[in-house]
This record gives sequence, C-alpha cells and structure tokens, in this order.
Amino acid sequence: MTIGVGGSRPEQEYANLKDMSAGARDISLAEYSSRLALAQELMRQQNIAVLYANAGTNLYYFTGTRWHLSERMLGAIILRHGEVHYIAPEFERGTLIDYMQIRGEVSCWQEHENPYLLLHDILKTRGITSGCVAIDESTPFFMFDGIRSAGSQLHYSNAQSITQTCRMIKSEAEIALLQRAKNMTLEVHKAAARILHPGISTTEVVEFIDKAHKRVGAPGGSSFCIVLFGQATAYPHGVKYPQSLEDGDMVLIDTGCQIYGYNSDITRTYVYGEPTSRQREVWNVEKAAQASAFAAARLGDPCSAVDQSARETIDRFGFGPDYEIPGLPHRTGHGIGLDIHEAPYLVRNNQTPLAKGMCISNEPMICIPGEFGIRHEDHFYMTDTGPRWFTQPAHSIDDPFGQGVEYGYEVAP
Repeated sequence: MTIGVGGSRPEQEYANLKDMSAGARDISLAEYSSRLALAQELMRQQNIAVLYANAGTNLYYFTGTRWHLSERMLGAIILRHGEVHYIAPEFERGTLIDYMQIRGEVSCWQEHENPYLLLHDILKTRGITSGCVAIDESTPFFMFDGIRSAGSQLHYSNAQSITQTCRMIKSEAEIALLQRAKNMTLEVHKAAARILHPGISTTEVVEFIDKAHKRVGAPGGSSFCIVLFGQATAYPHGVKYPQSLEDGDMVLIDTGCQIYGYNSDITRTYVYGEPTSRQREVWNVEKAAQASAFAAARLGDPCSAVDQSARETIDRFGFGPDYEIPGLPHRTGHGIGLDIHEAPYLVRNNQTPLAKGMCISNEPMICIPGEFGIRHEDHFYMTDTGPRWFTQPAHSIDDPFGQGVEYGYEVAP
C-alpha cells in the first residue's frame, strides 16, 4: 500500500488539522504606495497618460481595494503624477471608501447615467484631452468599448506593459504569503490522501478538502479543487462526472486556497494500492520532467527554456513529440500571485527573461488517454542564486509525501 494513502477517516483527519494562518501579514500600505510609484514611473517611460485599473486583482494590487468585477464600472484612474482618483456607482460610494487602502477622490455615477462619459469628464478636469490611456487587460470588452465610444482625442493601449511588469516580480511580503498558502494546501493534500478508501467518491473528497482548507486557516476554503480517479486522471482539468475509487486507481488531486488574496496551487498524483510497473514508469518520467524544468530555470534565460527542457525529457522517454498525446499537451507552468494563473508563463514562445522575484508553477503533465494521467505540480520562485521550491516535489510513487523518510522507513523509488 502506498505510504500515506488511506487508513484514516475524515473526522479524524479534520480534527488533527490546525490553523496555520497565525502571524501571516497582509500587504502594507507602504508597499501599495511603492507599487503605485513604480506604475507611474513606467507610465512616464512609456508616455502613457492614464492607467485605468478595473475592479479585480489589478485594482487590488495597486490600491489595496478589494472589489469583485461586475457589470457596473468601478475602478481607479491612475495618472503619471499625483493621487489616485476612483470612479464608482453612487450607491457604492460608502462601501468603496470603507474598503480603500490608498485614499483618493471618488467620482460617482447614478444608475441611469453613463460612467464612460464621467471617466472622460474626470480626465478633462485634469487637463487630459489627448494621449494614451492604458486599459487594465482584465476590463470586459463592453466597458472598453464604452470608454472609447464616449468620444475624445485619446487613444488606447493594453495596460499589460505596466500591470504585468509590476506584478511578475514579487516582493518578500508576497512570497511569504504565497509560501504560507502553499504550506496550508500541502497539509490538506496529506490529510485528503489518508481518507481515501475503495468506494469513496470524488465529490466526497472535494467536500473534505474545502472543509480542511478552512480548518487550516483559509477563510474561503478551497479556491478550486479537482479530484480525479482512474482513467479520468488523463484529463488535465477533469471530467464532468464524479468517480468512485477502486483499488489500483491513479489518484490526481489539484487544489489550492488563498490567504490575503495570494494563491496556492499544488497537484499530487499517486496510486491507491500497489502501483503497476506501467504506473511506476510513467510516474518517474513525470518526476524527471519536473526536475529537468527546475534545473533549466536560470536567471536571465527565457521562460521558454524551462518548457523546452521538460518537453525534451518527456519526448526522450517516448512520449509526444511536441503537444501530442500520450505526452504533455499544455505549457509547463504559469506565474502565480493574486491570480492563480498570471504572467510569466513557461511556454515555447515566451522570451521573457527569468528574474529574481518571479513565482511560477512547474507542472509538465503526462496524459495517456484510456489509461491515466500524472501531474506533479509544485511552484518555485527565483532568487539571486536561481530557483527555490515553495514545496518539495513528490518523493516517490510508493511514498509521495516523503513520510517514510520522515519516520525512518523509506521505500526505495
């Protein structure tokens, strides 16, 4: 039997979990101010007059104001110099002011009024009637269309040259929150593995993981959760039907949580029962691919080099080539922060140089339709000396969480 898999009950594992959030610190007001200052410096360098940050993670990143995207325009107007100006529905004024971290003037519109005309009026009062407005890339098209249709001599660009440039490089405070979230999810993974037994459904495991995430200190529980058994593990993001666990099944669990908005995202794949030679072989190829990707993450080298290294390893063992399956059908990894998927991406066409502070997933999955799939997903961050794991990769197919090592009865891989 795989070490650390099965043999326990949900109520026992839930009781054993402890709150791990104590001491975690939210981003400081000083850091939000420094983010704004950097954005404004980039705006001056790129000759951008205005940055519009819509409700969502860009608004939160630059101002500390938490607000979910909706059909109503609410956001921050950032100029090259000076304070932030907010635009919002009138009935949300009080709530917005309550949520603000970076303070600023608020201009509001009533439900029957056009918020896009209001945006242009705000800019005119600040002497901006021409030049470039960078629109937050997550802004819905209907809002962008409304802004540009409102009429002016302004022209528009994608704000990614500012937003991604700032957000790709994480501060020590951000890395600490990412580390905490990942530590929490790894403990949940271990607990979830121990509750498995023949006949348990994927739905039951998902429910346990959500409850367990809350137990370890994630207020919202699981930010997402994929649980797959058997042949369903060959589908990277799952299938629409639940499965029941059988002896010998491959188990794939991909889940995460948030703490102060920062995400975890860890996948573990192992066998319930005794692995077959085929399962063991492919599991080890996946481990080798993840290790080769990590080794290829060198400061100054392009993100594409990491993807290439993982893909070459998988191809060398007879899978692929390229995106063909059986093999690796998707990119090797993605950045992570306030969004679970954000820049930079470990993919062939990405020439972005790896730099200190980047935080990226490493998950070169192997999919074998009709049999199973294996994904090992851990994240690393770039330091002065190269990559460093947030969580250590799975140890072996017989002991995925390294508990045999911990207790002195390691099983040879």
